[in-house]
Amino acid sequence: MAHTLSSPVAAEQHLVGSWQSRLLRSTLNNRSLTIGLLIITSLGIVALLAPWLAPHDPYLQNTANRMVPPIWHETGSWTHPLGTDRLGRDYLSRLIYGTRISLFIGLVVALISGLIGTTLGVLAGYFGGRVDAVVSYLLTTRLAMPVVLVALAMASLMGGSMLTVTLLLGLLLWDRFAVVARSATQQLRDAEYVQAAQALGCPLPYILLREVLPNIAGALIVVATLEVANAILLEATLSFLGMGVQPPSPSWGLMIAEGKAYMFFQPWVITIPGSALFILVLAINLLGDGLRDLSAPGGRNE
Repeated sequence: MAHTLSSPVAAEQHLVGSWQSRLLRSTLNNRSLTIGLLIITSLGIVALLAPWLAPHDPYLQNTANRMVPPIWHETGSWTHPLGTDRLGRDYLSRLIYGTRISLFIGLVVALISGLIGTTLGVLAGYFGGRVDAVVSYLLTTRLAMPVVLVALAMASLMGGSMLTVTLLLGLLLWDRFAVVARSATQQLRDAEYVQAAQALGCPLPYILLREVLPNIAGALIVVATLEVANAILLEATLSFLGMGVQPPSPSWGLMIAEGKAYMFFQPWVITIPGSALFILVLAINLLGDGLRDLSAPGGRNE
């Protein structure tokens, strides 16, 4: 009897273990996913441990040590490995704390826009008809508005800050989520398991949250990675133009803006935060590309 009872459990554990091993092998064989995941994980750890990793206070000004070059210059010092800015603030410390700002804004913007776009897209795809027409009208209206210009106009009226930038971008970047969710839901609303749930009298929230949403989550995750990278670039753009994160916050876009006056004489004040921004966005795009391949290995060209 004990052997009979344990056999299904052992079989289930074997299936789970084999599925996990296949997933691990697929992940390791996908270079884009592996590289992107490693970089993002490393930057996430840096952001979480910023108070312990930063060698100096990122807000501490010391005009006696202003524009100290990085260590690869002849006059560089290990006291400030990446040098200092025009106010004598340690560049490495500001770069580390800037990771927090970029990742926070990117993730929160993707969360806000994902909730808005996914909700509208699922409702439009599931109900069709007038609901689809209303959502399509909202989507067309949103696509007619340039994100940067609208964000600049609203930020100038409301005042630039991290909260303002996050809310504005979250309310402006939901269109991709809506398009993908609507298209995927239209393909699933006539599926047998959805019709079976309807026949059983399951409530609408149950059908949408338990039957539809889990089956379109893979495509939405890929969209989310793209929107995180897009939000980070837009935040850097707004901060560079003076309408985003305000001084003395160590935003990478703001660091580039503050260093543009010195770019011909001390180019590292721009190349260091610019390179960090490039690496982060590249890693997020590699992660999204890898997730795309992992979820549809044979469907890249479909």
